[in-house]
Amino acid sequence: MLAVLFTSVISTTPTPSPHGENFKISCGVCHSATSWKLDPKVYSFDHDKTILPLTGQHKQLGCRACHPSLVFSDAGNTCIDCHTDIHEQTTGADCGRCHTTNSWIVENTTKLHQQSRFPLVGAHYTADCGSCHKSANKLRFEPLGIECYDCHQQNYLSAIKPNHVLGKYSKNCIECHYFSSFSWIGAGFNHSFFPLTGGHDLPDCSRCHTNGTFQGLSPECVSCHLNNYNSTTNPNHVTSGFPTNCSLCHTLAPGWKPASYTSHDAQYFPIYSGKHQGTWSSCSVCHTNPANFAQFTCIDCHEHNKSSMDGKHGDVGGYVYSSQACYQCHPTGQGGGKMFKNIRSGYR
Repeated sequence: MLAVLFTSVISTTPTPSPHGENFKISCGVCHSATSWKLDPKVYSFDHDKTILPLTGQHKQLGCRACHPSLVFSDAGNTCIDCHTDIHEQTTGADCGRCHTTNSWIVENTTKLHQQSRFPLVGAHYTADCGSCHKSANKLRFEPLGIECYDCHQQNYLSAIKPNHVLGKYSKNCIECHYFSSFSWIGAGFNHSFFPLTGGHDLPDCSRCHTNGTFQGLSPECVSCHLNNYNSTTNPNHVTSGFPTNCSLCHTLAPGWKPASYTSHDAQYFPIYSGKHQGTWSSCSVCHTNPANFAQFTCIDCHEHNKSSMDGKHGDVGGYVYSSQACYQCHPTGQGGGKMFKNIRSGYR
């Protein structure tokens, strides 16, 4: 009788769930009556409704790979709960910032770096990771300084043309060098304060920066081109009193040509506008003496009109068919100028 009672007590005691005391999901979601092993035929648990949906290679894992104790509530939901941090906490604990559940291989490293505090652009875009992240373990990526000098200190200290240390140059490299260039010199130098274009596009810095002087140079034309100014004879710039600001007549094209003196119209005589526009090909057409541009000729071009001009000026007292006389009465090149009218009326 006691044996029967004891058996009855045992049979009515519930078997503890291996999934923990608070597990509420029905056994039939994963198991069938044939066995406690997970039965694929009845398995209907939707892991996508949990805090960690199964994607990529996680779909191929058995439950015990993540739930070794089968107490599902004990499982963590962060990468580091299951995966060893081979980067040794140098990139953060969220593997998903760089990796996907499909593979550990990172195929968009550069794109990921663009989201960091130091986007990879210009020459940095093609740099090898190890050239910046120098570590005994190539899987460590400690945060680096993002200032130029943090990585380019040796470049700064070893520069001699010019000597950056003695010259006390800025350690912010982009003040002088292009961020996108692959060279520190030539096209890699930001010379925007004095654009190196046209004739100024010189391959050798020493052409302008003589004696190793790279600071304090004057941007005035004559500071570099005084010899050109003094030695020019056609026209003779010195005797003609030409201004030393080369840009008034010249462009940056090599060889000093083409040249134009557009202020000639306002200061002397209209040759880029009015009737004389396009009627001459060079300065020497009117200024036949290259040694003295104060001299000019009108009658060399208007010689065939002498008889006609003599007839038109018959009633102008003191009329002379000469260049100076032409200019005195026609300072703008127009016929019937104001002075011409005054002279004619004065002799009537």
